[in-house]
Amino acid sequence: MLRTITMGTCVSVQGTFVKSLPDGRVLVRVGKQVFSGKPVAKAA
Repeated sequence: MLRTITMGTCVSVQGTFVKSLPDGRVLVRVGKQVFSGKPVAKAA
């Protein structure tokens, strides 16, 4: 499943969902790298 996260105020990353963290952040994988950030709200 693809998920989009924001890192900071203007950087977005879209990748494969890895897991949710207890503090509300989400981990996504892009290639061999794993990024963490706040999930973007789903559009209607």
